Amino acid sequence: MKKLVGFITSSYPNPNFTVDLVLSMAEAGMDIVELGVPFSDPVADGAVIEEASHEAIKAGFRFDDIFTISSKIAGTIDTYAMGYTNMFYRYGIENYIKKASQIGIKGTLIPDMPYEESVVYRDLQSQYGHKFVDFVAPTDNKERIKHILQHSSNFVYLVAYAGITGQATRTDLSQTIANIRQTTDTPVYLGFGVDENNAKKKAANVDGVIVGTAFVRDLLDKSLNFKEKLDKITKKTKMIKDQIC
Repeated sequence: MKKLVGFITSSYPNPNFTVDLVLSMAEAGMDIVELGVPFSDPVADGAVIEEASHEAIKAGFRFDDIFTISSKIAGTIDTYAMGYTNMFYRYGIENYIKKASQIGIKGTLIPDMPYEESVVYRDLQSQYGHKFVDFVAPTDNKERIKHILQHSSNFVYLVAYAGITGQATRTDLSQTIANIRQTTDTPVYLGFGVDENNAKKKAANVDGVIVGTAFVRDLLDKSLNFKEKLDKITKKTKMIKDQIC
């Protein structure tokens, strides 16, 4: 069965709502959650997720919110954190990995950390049983993919196109997927531009999809109260999961 990974901006509108939302989405079929760490300059994200990050920061987000939220959901759903290098450096990479592993965060996605930099922390990841998720882009050739994925585990984040999240760009990924399959048996999840309208098609040749903007857009909808947001996003979660099964 194909997996649904859902990205949610943490602490917007508040940490307790994030916990309630993730648990509701998990009940509706979400297999893995990516807790977005709000950051002032989320370079890989489009306008929707960028706005949610800014709103969360204005609402008082603190880095430790990630641990607070994760401690309440990690026993129910596989939990990952997604953020940008600066945030983890400021907290301290080893401090972060140690605490994340203690709480039950299975791994971390850092899209602006090059592979060559991430491997510096491989021993720490092994020591604490925590994994930095590997990214593969359609611009990576076969040799580069073999290099990046030589120690892959958990899952591979396949970027659907060069650019930022939330766009409706199409790229032929068949050769990239073939190169990944020839290199590793690690599950491949496709992210960027996946929503309720295209999830089934996007999931066709991979092991799952990553959906972010489609959920966060509803999170930002000021015409909805908290319960309406939770209900709408949960319904969308079930719709997408049903499509990709």
